[in-house]
Amino acid sequence: MLEKEVIIDGRDHLLGRLASVVAKELLAGQKVVIVRCDQMVVSGSMLEKEVIIDGRDHLLGRLATVVAKELLTGQKVVIVRCDQMVVSGSMVRNRVKYQYFRQKRMNTNPSRGPFHFKSPGRMVWRTIRGMIPHKTARGAEALSRLSTFEGIPHPYDKKKRQVVPAALRILRLKPGRDYTVMGDLAHSVGWKHRDLLKTLEEKRKVKADAFYQKKKARSELKAKAEAAVAGDVSAQNKVLESSGY
Repeated sequence: MLEKEVIIDGRDHLLGRLASVVAKELLAGQKVVIVRCDQMVVSGSMLEKEVIIDGRDHLLGRLATVVAKELLTGQKVVIVRCDQMVVSGSMVRNRVKYQYFRQKRMNTNPSRGPFHFKSPGRMVWRTIRGMIPHKTARGAEALSRLSTFEGIPHPYDKKKRQVVPAALRILRLKPGRDYTVMGDLAHSVGWKHRDLLKTLEEKRKVKADAFYQKKKARSELKAKAEAAVAGDVSAQNKVLESSGY
C-alpha cells in the first residue's frame, strides 16, 4: 500500500486474517489505522461481552462441551435455569449412577474430597469443570468466566437469553427415549430448594409477562409512527441504506 496513512474499517472482518495482512504492511513501513474494532469477528467463537444461555430442555453433556470450548477461547458464559436441564436416561438409572458417584471419597479423610454437589447449578458447573484443565492457570481463568444459576435471578431476567441448538433435547434425543430433569434428580438426592424456586419462578413469570405486554405496546406505537412518516423520510432512508444502516 505505502500511502501516507491507510484507514481500515474493521466491521465484519475476521480478526486473524486482517491481523496477518496488517502485520505485513506495518513491517513494510506502512502506517495503518483500524477503526470499528468492536465489530470485528472471530471464526468459531461467540466472543461477545457476555453470553446468557437458557439451560431449559438442554442435554447436560452436549451443552457442557460447547460451553467449555467457549470458556477456553475467552468467552464469559452465564447459564440460567440449570434446574430444567436434562440428562438422558430414566430417573431410576440416574439416581443409581449418582449414588455410586457420591460414594467416591477419600477413604482416610472424606473431608478432603472429592465433594459432591446437590444443587443443579453446581452439578452443571462441576460437569463443565471436568472438561477444562482447571488445575492450570489457563483453565482456572476459563472456569472463572462461568456462572450457573437455578431459575433466572436478577439481572439476567431482564437480559437477552440464547439457546444452543446442538444441545437441545428435542433435536438431539430420539423421540420416546427416557430423560431426567436435573431439578428432580437433585431433589431426590437432597437438594431442598425446589419448592422455593418454583414460587420465585412463578413471581418472575408474572413480572415478565407484564414487561412483555408493555414492550409489545411500545413496538406497535413505534410501527405506527414509522408508517405515518414513511413518505417524509424516504430520501433519508435511502441514504442510510446505501451506507449499510
